[in-house]
Amino acid sequence: MPIYDRQSPSKYEIVDRYEAGIGWLAHPNETGRRMSHAVVGEDDGVWLIDPIDAPEIDEELSTLGDVRGVIVCSNYHVRDADVLAARHDVPVYCPPWLSRAASHLDAPIEPETNTIGTSGFELRRCHPFPGWSEAVAYCAADRTLYVPDVLGTTPLFTVGEERLGMYLLCRFNPPRTVFEGLSPHRILAGHGPGIFENASAALRTALDGARRRLPAALRSNGWRQLRALTAALGDRR
Repeated sequence: MPIYDRQSPSKYEIVDRYEAGIGWLAHPNETGRRMSHAVVGEDDGVWLIDPIDAPEIDEELSTLGDVRGVIVCSNYHVRDADVLAARHDVPVYCPPWLSRAASHLDAPIEPETNTIGTSGFELRRCHPFPGWSEAVAYCAADRTLYVPDVLGTTPLFTVGEERLGMYLLCRFNPPRTVFEGLSPHRILAGHGPGIFENASAALRTALDGARRRLPAALRSNGWRQLRALTAALGDRR
């Protein structure tokens, strides 16, 4: 099973579904479990977050409403932002601190740094160490938190009883300040299914125990995360 499947998808699988959005896997069989999300914003429009295109996904999106924009939240999550933005004739929102992502985008980029249009989402920069930069997105209105890379729910991230785990390299110095003041009702992840019950508790557990569980994470996830990191760095997008 590949870490990341770079072939054109032949199907997709809805993994997350709630009253204001969906999350899908364009490659259900890959180990990296790259999630794409569509969320209904405060403007009742649909906002795509780090999406990967899939056959007939537009039919699924149409049940939520009209697409208003595409949001890129990681230097390594350009994915199919250009394709979907062009098809729906909408802009891409990419914060300026994601310079690698911006350099790989052909679609028009909106200049907003923190507030994403009328979506209700605000971005916080996550920069745990040199070479790593991403944007954590939070909608205060419905307490939805999206984390692209530093936290995830797949076995690549979690150890023991964790429902939400931290990327191995970030466990040395957990970026707690990025999440200060946030009490999410739900957590959407860039890798793995979302958390829809006791999300705030899962977030606290992930942050508070990240360093303590570092040895266990190194033993169980070290080699697989090295492979995942190599695969991500090798992606031209």
